[in-house]
Amino acid sequence: MSFRVRRVTTTRTGGVSKAPFDGFNLGDHVGDDPAAVAANRARLAKATGLGADRLVWMNQVHGDHVVVVDGPRDGVVEATDALVTTVPRLAMVVVTADCVPVLLADARAGVVAAVHAGRVGAQRGVVPRTVEAMLAAGARAGDISVLLGPAVSGAHYEVPAAMADEVEAALPGSRTVTTAGTPGLDLRAGIARQLTELGIKAIDVDPRCTAADPKLFSHRRDGRTGRLASLVWLE
Repeated sequence: MSFRVRRVTTTRTGGVSKAPFDGFNLGDHVGDDPAAVAANRARLAKATGLGADRLVWMNQVHGDHVVVVDGPRDGVVEATDALVTTVPRLAMVVVTADCVPVLLADARAGVVAAVHAGRVGAQRGVVPRTVEAMLAAGARAGDISVLLGPAVSGAHYEVPAAMADEVEAALPGSRTVTTAGTPGLDLRAGIARQLTELGIKAIDVDPRCTAADPKLFSHRRDGRTGRLASLVWLE
């Protein structure tokens, strides 16, 4: 038996949020009107065909904690940056505005995961810890496929040279040079290399850069802004 895997990433188009969160802000921690966020989340739930109770959200903290979800939750999963489940039609959700949303799935075993991989979490190993949790739930590395969603690209992610070196030491392949010729980070490149070394070969990278694409939220570009949502679930 093999499950059908669904992966969805939103843009800022649509929704009811007002500037600077316009329009389809799905983050409830950025200062937006809670009623607007609730309306946007309800719209997302309806669009997926799952219903609001089948979307599981995180209170993300830029760490490496992973939670295995065994059913719908009344509220958000607190203080975590990765969710894993084997429950069909239960969507794991990550919100981002420059960090990397990592959506993983083993369609054969029926295991999916959503990861919030920012600089700190990626450096601490949130992605391999998530893979470990998936393997413990029955997944096989060779059967896992991954989508690295929209994130700030190396061309626009300038950091101090010492920081670039520090991240490179923990996440090889991530150090790069920006379009301005300054030290930069390409977290998706580093994560892709990390996944390959874990035995995962089916890796797709969304080419969109949040900082360069006005249709996407970017904290680095705009400061106070909304959040995109990326979801993965088993049909």
